[in-house]
Amino acid sequence: MSIDLVLPEDVELTSLLNELRNLSWAAADVLMAYARGDKPPYGFPKSLTVEEGGDGPVSAADLAVNEILISGIKDNFTYKEWDILSEETFKEKAFQENSFKKDWCWVLDPLDGTKDFLQGSENYAVHIALAYKQKPKIGIVLIPERDELWFGIIGSGAWYENRDGRKKDISFSERLEISELILVSSKNHQQSKLQNLLSTLCFAEIKKIGSVGCKVASILRGESDVYISLSGKTSPKDWDMAAPHALIEAAGGVFSHIDGTNLIYQNPDYSQRGCLIASHGKCHKEICQKAMEFFSLEISEY
Repeated sequence: MSIDLVLPEDVELTSLLNELRNLSWAAADVLMAYARGDKPPYGFPKSLTVEEGGDGPVSAADLAVNEILISGIKDNFTYKEWDILSEETFKEKAFQENSFKKDWCWVLDPLDGTKDFLQGSENYAVHIALAYKQKPKIGIVLIPERDELWFGIIGSGAWYENRDGRKKDISFSERLEISELILVSSKNHQQSKLQNLLSTLCFAEIKKIGSVGCKVASILRGESDVYISLSGKTSPKDWDMAAPHALIEAAGGVFSHIDGTNLIYQNPDYSQRGCLIASHGKCHKEICQKAMEFFSLEISEY
């Protein structure tokens, strides 16, 4: 595999990806057991407890997968000079005291789409990203219910594979005009300003899917073409966006702010504010331009 990627000292790409495969499928086993009410493996409790936090629900499934990923990264790599940023642990004092100091950082969302997961939807995912100097370089999105493990390596490409290792290439749609495009939108996060924007853009169809990772995978399969995130009372965080961002860009698509600028990670509050647009890239500039025109009176906010 020929890639434009410099990895940390003593980290070899093939070994890294193999270990991430193992961790991902272990996470899938745990999540699917919880989803079906079965006893999860690896000694995790069967009871699916749920607590409401400031940014939404946190379940026993989130915490179990968080433990699998962080323990796996810490235990299976000799290289230790990287931060680990996870949705479930970023508020811990130990992390806050040692963050922002290292070029390499894992950005993890153990369960993206927790509400969908708890509602019995299949549209939940696990996000794993490796960022270097605030930019994602590797993105992995696991969709357990579809038996899909997506890999994106900036400078190399993207693909997905099933648990048996059978690989399939990305297949963007051939839709080119905005009026032909299918937008994939959130099921649980709706707001009037976003609805007004979508009405103005006049996409051909809007599909509702939960997890950001599942949305981007839908674009990569060619089932949809564009995803738009608009901050409301809260903003998406690094762990929501980093892995899907790396994945779609590695595949040749685009994930940017409304003005076309890059998303930057590891800022102090980990927020990705404003209007963010991901697409197959074929008319990305035009979408951004029309969205900017819509917000022309409020552009200072976005």
